[in-house]
Amino acid sequence: MWDLQHLFRKHARDIAQSLRRRGIAEETAADLTQDTFVRVLVSPPASGTVAHNPAGYLFRVARNLGIDHQRRERRVTFVDLAPEAFAALADTAPSAETIVYDRQKLALTKAALAELPERTRKAFEMHRLEAMTIAAVAAELDLSVSRTWSLIRHAYEHIDTRLSAVR
Repeated sequence: MWDLQHLFRKHARDIAQSLRRRGIAEETAADLTQDTFVRVLVSPPASGTVAHNPAGYLFRVARNLGIDHQRRERRVTFVDLAPEAFAALADTAPSAETIVYDRQKLALTKAALAELPERTRKAFEMHRLEAMTIAAVAAELDLSVSRTWSLIRHAYEHIDTRLSAVR
């Protein structure tokens, strides 16, 4: 078996340089050089077939990877976009996973609210959903501000506990 570490140290720079001479960008040549050694590591040549010239084999693998890369490049059309144009193309809609996750959390929140005592649920809904101040909620429910705050805090804690149980 070949000593790939030794071969890499000895030939990687020359392989990348040969790819660059074929018109491949420096970063891509470096990537293809890495791919060459990965390819040989994952799928080594049959024993005895090229044992006499490992460097030649590596250069051939790199050349073939370079040709494949250039063929792919010719098939793909690239367009330079200004950041503003790119931002206009970006889809800001949430992913399907995000929608499902958010719907599940909403269902759990509704279930947690339904488990609360009526007055606690009402205080929470008035404060959170109707955007009423705690003082306004207290006046509406004929409770003290501290008792109202206690009910709302209890509702938050209950919902958080229910949502935390499924994270």
